[in-house]
Amino acid sequence: MSTDTTNTAAESPVQTLSERSTLPIARAINEGLRAAMAADESVILMGEDIGPLGGVFRVTDKLQADFGSARVLDTPLAEAGIVGSAIGLAMRGYRPVVEIQFDGFIFPAFNQIVTQLAKLTNRHDGAISMPVVIRVPYGGHIGAVEHHQESPEAYFAHTPGLRVVAPSTANDAYWMIQQAIQSPDPVLFFEPKAKYWQKGEVDPAAPAAALHQSRVARAGTDCTLVGHGAMVTTLLQAAEIADAEGTSLEVIDLRSISPIDYAPLVASVRKTGRLVVAQEAQGGASVGSEIAAHVSEHAFTALQAPVLRVSGYDVPFPPAHLEGLYLPDADRVLEAVDRAMHY
Repeated sequence: MSTDTTNTAAESPVQTLSERSTLPIARAINEGLRAAMAADESVILMGEDIGPLGGVFRVTDKLQADFGSARVLDTPLAEAGIVGSAIGLAMRGYRPVVEIQFDGFIFPAFNQIVTQLAKLTNRHDGAISMPVVIRVPYGGHIGAVEHHQESPEAYFAHTPGLRVVAPSTANDAYWMIQQAIQSPDPVLFFEPKAKYWQKGEVDPAAPAAALHQSRVARAGTDCTLVGHGAMVTTLLQAAEIADAEGTSLEVIDLRSISPIDYAPLVASVRKTGRLVVAQEAQGGASVGSEIAAHVSEHAFTALQAPVLRVSGYDVPFPPAHLEGLYLPDADRVLEAVDRAMHY
């Protein structure tokens, strides 16, 4: 009689990243998940097609082969059921990591996330924790159809009880997924899917920063640019173009959307006197709106121009052939910089 080995981990030790490597962001997340699972048997993965297929973006590639189908679970196409099951597992001492296949597919689980997952710890006066991570490939630039290119992070940043983060580099992706899994609170982990194949150096020796710490991605003196996830690459491109034209732009990578680490951002604005906030999401009632309000309140006397926002438009995400008109690019960022510099 044959033995089914898919329900058990491989007998040999799981190999994890041991030295500096240049990896695409998708592979960096994969290695981060692998390290977290090897370190803690309570970490389990759940999602649609994440097992033998490795997910539609192959982020979980080979993890089921290494850890078995009891820890890497292919689920039915039922986001509400996936997140609801993760909540129950967290109550039983597990650390579930849920994959939402595409950003727009998260809404069937919205009730479970904002009315249950976000509130259970407070409802029980801190007696229980909810160490659940929800991975969300988000954003545009992949030429996909409706519900596959959205940026819904503001919904969750608005909800007390949820932590919301978005890495922009391979090293941050590797470390932040592990830090998110270690958190006792639920974390929405937004992955810039258009940058899954963008390579960068990953250092497995130590994390570069804490989970909710923003960072200066590029130093400058004339105007501050701030963004998260895929937008950071666009801001760095804009800074390169501006530098060739004699304008020095400082780029702040938020990394965390809730909570936001404002200290480096406010310090930068006090230095440059100007701020442009950029995001793929719509501009109204957004993360960018909150940043503009906070900086206007806490660094008003340093501002030499109004805080300007560059964002997607307040319309549903358009068909794929129009995404270039909808999504902010370096030219739109630089146009805002020009207005700030000549206000």
